[in-house]
Amino acid sequence: METLKVDLEKLKKPTWSKEELQNAEVVVDFVQHLMNDHDFKYIKEKFGSHPYKQHNQSMVDGLTGVLRVVSNFAKRYPDYTYDVKHLYVDGPFVTVHSHATNNKKHRDNPQKGLNIMDIWKVEDGMITEHWDAVQPIHGSMRFLFWVIGGKFRNKNTYF
Repeated sequence: METLKVDLEKLKKPTWSKEELQNAEVVVDFVQHLMNDHDFKYIKEKFGSHPYKQHNQSMVDGLTGVLRVVSNFAKRYPDYTYDVKHLYVDGPFVTVHSHATNNKKHRDNPQKGLNIMDIWKVEDGMITEHWDAVQPIHGSMRFLFWVIGGKFRNKNTYF
């Protein structure tokens, strides 16, 4: 698989503080290894030993839920990638706006895949919370999300 790379140099803003840049680096490292490289062992070893509050109620709380969902998705769609279009940082909060696709031929096609907004909270160099909003763009993705969605798997709210 041709690996998509998140280009932090292209995405970073000159107004970010040193701490904000470090927080962006943590999230970009996480996103690259999880969503594009599908290196779940790396994610578990580097990010799995601290509390991680999940606000996506369709996932089990903690990093376990993220790993389960993304690894199952990557098995089903080995070309799944997460193309980061925008990166915003406000203190401990890092917001990533991305275009996720399941098929290499759909990359850069704004009429295919998923429009995703992820927000991570970074404390002391570790990701501690996650919120997201996922919008399926085309029909088959809308159907897939309708089929797999709907069950609450943690007690945290979306907010």
